[in-house]
Amino acid sequence: MDKKNTIIAAIVEHKPGVLYNVANMFRRRNFNIESISVGPTEQSDLARMTITVKGDEKLIEQMIKQLNKLIDVIKVSRLEPTSIVSREMALVKITTPGAKTRSDIINYADIFRARVVDVSSESLMVEITGDSNKIDAFIDLMKPFGVKEVARTGITALSRGVKSVRIEE
Repeated sequence: MDKKNTIIAAIVEHKPGVLYNVANMFRRRNFNIESISVGPTEQSDLARMTITVKGDEKLIEQMIKQLNKLIDVIKVSRLEPTSIVSREMALVKITTPGAKTRSDIINYADIFRARVVDVSSESLMVEITGDSNKIDAFIDLMKPFGVKEVARTGITALSRGVKSVRIEE
């Protein structure tokens, strides 16, 4: 069976303990979360979880069924990779021992449409947004310079066009 990354969107109640309950369900079932991002929706009492998981078709279906059983989960949808826009953001701190290195990193950041957000005498911090492959490629390119630290948000995604994951009002 082919294990591939799948993005699941869940609309949940926006209150304390919901993230814990979702993560605990994954732990109990021995499912691994590749990434998760959570934030409020256009409705103040609801939050959106974008969960990236890896597994075969049977495992993904089981995850979705288990999520739907949780009381605080309002709606769960599997996002189709061909009809979504997905993004991730990363902050990457890179060693810059000299002016030449600093200049090279700034040029690479420009090519990747990234932004330098912090400068010190020995490092640069770059903010990069895009799909996971773009961020991975940038980090790999920076490794020879010396990547000191990386913080990634995890994937967030929305369906293209009029289709949306939301409850009917």
